[in-house]
Amino acid sequence: MRLTTKGRFAVTAMVDLGMRHGTGPVTLAEISGRQRISLSYLEQLFGKLRRRQIVDSVRGPGGGYCLARDMSQLTVAEIILAVDEPIDATQCAGKENCKDEEKCLTHDLWANLNDRIFDYLGSVTLRQLVENQRAKDAGIAPVHDMRKVSRKPDAVTA
Repeated sequence: MRLTTKGRFAVTAMVDLGMRHGTGPVTLAEISGRQRISLSYLEQLFGKLRRRQIVDSVRGPGGGYCLARDMSQLTVAEIILAVDEPIDATQCAGKENCKDEEKCLTHDLWANLNDRIFDYLGSVTLRQLVENQRAKDAGIAPVHDMRKVSRKPDAVTA
């Protein structure tokens, strides 16, 4: 799987935003400072997240970003896909032309891995990540065991 910095930073920034949900708009400068992610990089990511209606922007003094959807209905897979990150372990991007324009011997293995990764990331919600981080910050055990997440949220739009 090729999960690059773009997808990782988008999820990290969304968890940071989710941690402050309900307290008003959060500036990208605040997220940048807390997470040590370049402000210009966050601007690019949040532009994509806004276009996919995952976040809303608020202009003017006291402005920033807030969640556009309920955290329990927003999956990690959606966040990653919103910033144009392919979740693909194949060499051919699923085109089945891996070796000399034909499907390679292990194509189905990697395609199946893609499906499992996508299913897993589609089963983890932003709410679960936020609740686990809040528990960690409070010094208690995680609320959700991410190793055992397998149920998809009720309403997922990918």
